[in-house]
Amino acid sequence: MLRCYFRRILLQSSSRDQGTRKDLLTGFPSALLGGHRSASSLPDVRERTLIAVKPDGVQRRLVGQIIQRFEQRGFKLVGLKMLQASEDLLSQHYSELRAKPFYPRLLKYMSSGPVVVMVWEGHKVVQTSRVMVGHTNPAEASAGTVRGDFSFHVSRNVVHASDSLEGAQREIQLWFKGKELLNWDSCDQNNTFAV
Repeated sequence: MLRCYFRRILLQSSSRDQGTRKDLLTGFPSALLGGHRSASSLPDVRERTLIAVKPDGVQRRLVGQIIQRFEQRGFKLVGLKMLQASEDLLSQHYSELRAKPFYPRLLKYMSSGPVVVMVWEGHKVVQTSRVMVGHTNPAEASAGTVRGDFSFHVSRNVVHASDSLEGAQREIQLWFKGKELLNWDSCDQNNTFAV
């Protein structure tokens, strides 16, 4: 809690002259100040990925449990919305699957109910999220993964996770406008990530 308070002092004083900033911080142990490095100086901390709870996950009221797993992992939520996805948006999202025989059923299913889409930020978040979500086919997904714990069939596998940095960037731009994503500093950032 103290780290959050001191971090606020640092952020508020950053626009002041250096002398005033030093006066504010004199006498505080450097451990309490958390090294006062900005999150942007940490490697890969600003990496982002798109996670979507599919209609079966929403219908089964699994959204909170899925969010909890990402929060407990230390990732930061920077975008969240619930919507009924249009066929146009879904066809852009799944454009690489157009030639697959299941594509029409996939679009019908994904537009059958609301989805919850999120953007998570953190160190190696794309790669780690894929591991957390588990294999596309729930029969092959490990216990402890989202799909291993909650999915029953490959056609109802609860959640989507971007598969690469490039894919994440493309998908985030499809689902979110720039203003819908927040840039904020988590007060536990220095405890969560090592430099």
